[in-house]
Amino acid sequence: MPVKLPIFLDHNSTTPMDPRVFDAMKPYFMEIFGNSASRNHSFGWAAEAAVEKARVQVARLLNASVQVKKEPDGTTSHWPDGSVREEALEIIWTSGATEGNNLAIKGVADMYKEKGKHVITQVTEHKAVLDPCKRLQRDGYDVTWLQPDGQGRISPQQIAEAIRPDTILVSIMYANNEIGTIMPMREIGKICKEKGVLFHTDATQAVGKIPVDVEADGIDLLSFTGHKLYGPKGCGALYVRRKNPRVRLTPIFDGGGHERGFRSGTINVTGCVGVGKACEIARLEMATESVRLMGLRDRLHHGITDKIDYVTLNGHPEQRLPHVVNLSFAYVEGESMLLDINDVAVSSGSACTSASLEPSYVLKALGVTEDLAHSSIRFGLGRNTTEEEIDYVVSKLTKAILRLRDMSPLYEMALEGIDPHKVEWTASSAEHH
Repeated sequence: MPVKLPIFLDHNSTTPMDPRVFDAMKPYFMEIFGNSASRNHSFGWAAEAAVEKARVQVARLLNASVQVKKEPDGTTSHWPDGSVREEALEIIWTSGATEGNNLAIKGVADMYKEKGKHVITQVTEHKAVLDPCKRLQRDGYDVTWLQPDGQGRISPQQIAEAIRPDTILVSIMYANNEIGTIMPMREIGKICKEKGVLFHTDATQAVGKIPVDVEADGIDLLSFTGHKLYGPKGCGALYVRRKNPRVRLTPIFDGGGHERGFRSGTINVTGCVGVGKACEIARLEMATESVRLMGLRDRLHHGITDKIDYVTLNGHPEQRLPHVVNLSFAYVEGESMLLDINDVAVSSGSACTSASLEPSYVLKALGVTEDLAHSSIRFGLGRNTTEEEIDYVVSKLTKAILRLRDMSPLYEMALEGIDPHKVEWTASSAEHH
């Protein structure tokens, strides 16, 4: 079967919408178009029912609280279509993980500032956590920036040692977006509970990919977005614990008091339906899908390392997402390598900032050298990835690397047992090479 080009292996950045999600959303664009806050007529009731049912679908994926709504007389409440009305009051709709992270971090910081103004996070978080924490610093809060180990993990002991009497929040991502390393969430959650500190996680890369259980993991706040698990862009959710403890937040913006006062604004009914359906599909299919993706991920990794030497895996070899592999290729110029595989969509270890290429701050924090960071690729596999695509990428990439290394004097030196990093270059030889 011929491979259709280009090939998309950047599923950490976004995912294509699952056709079943699109089918679930379609009626809510033009037919069931009511405002879910309009409770005086059938158009609003239908929209509200859709939003609340989607909220329950999200809660079930996260093991958040779901309860049957009761009427004032104690009988079971039903929706107009006759179905039992269930509630998932811990799920707050947002525009995505960035808003969810901001609401969680800034909302806790302001609400609990009388208790303390100390927050703990790590240097390898996504910018959507790093930047809100930097904003808190500018506003007079004290932020502890933990350093992960060489495989990208924060230890529970680091958390325990960093917590102080004035600590109000720990924010640690569930799984890293660049290297796929999964954090020891359950142990961190247990420490936070023992110390009476709220625990927030940006679980954007984990939700729908691996089991995420807010109860077992002791999570108080969790952010994610729909477009990372085959749902729509522009809609996500924030889990906010209601019991043991009941978490309170100061809203980021005001107006209308929607979403229990946490997040005002007309609800994106269509988006919520899509996110809910995406969560339902993930809950039912995630276990099987993870096994398949892990097989493809290892096929890619071993296919490359069987043919190419001087390849380094970035991140934890076992505690990582089933669909992610981040590799560094020594003695190869990164930009040339990517140009050679321009019919494969992947993420580079470098990000273009203004006029210069800066190495990934995540890889840098792991101790990866600048030259290796510049020649790193993150492969993010997905629901539609096939064995044929993996084999095509392995073949194309290995040919590109072999061609580039044929032109590399540094690679020649490495083959002769000389470490190029330990060579003292003269000005003229440095210019020559």
